Amino acid sequence: MTIAFVAMPTKDAAHLWNGGPDAYGHRPETKVSDGPGYPCRHCLKNIDAGEELLVLAYRPFPELQPYAETGPIFLHKQPCERYAAEEVLPPMLSSSDYIVRGYGHDDRIVYGSGAVTPTDKIASRAEELLAREDIAYVHVRSARNNCYQCRIDKVEAPAFADTGIAI
Repeated sequence: MTIAFVAMPTKDAAHLWNGGPDAYGHRPETKVSDGPGYPCRHCLKNIDAGEELLVLAYRPFPELQPYAETGPIFLHKQPCERYAAEEVLPPMLSSSDYIVRGYGHDDRIVYGSGAVTPTDKIASRAEELLAREDIAYVHVRSARNNCYQCRIDKVEAPAFADTGIAI
């Protein structure tokens, strides 16, 4: 199985960069980074010291429901490129461990799937979870504060095309 680390959609980030309200209907706060500890959820890199950032409430779920966790995240104030190296552990995941938790096709937590996981084991834990029929995707969240970091999806291997050649 192949997995993909998935950043905040660009349409969500653009909404915020263009002055749109966050998940609670508020304008994002602007702050200046004083160094590591401000991971951007769009480029999945840490925001460098001296750079402006947005602090806002984000809900990485398609609709409101009891399990649609909303929490604080950071975003570069100036537009940045969306993370593209999906198969590589994002550079912002620099803590020693994170919560890795599965969600069902109904966007609800799959109970018993969450675990504090060493950073170097995130990919293998996500593969384990995504091999299950009841898990549609995985979140990586802060082990200290439960803040949303990024999503992990299963990438289906492309089927081999039938060339009509007998071997």
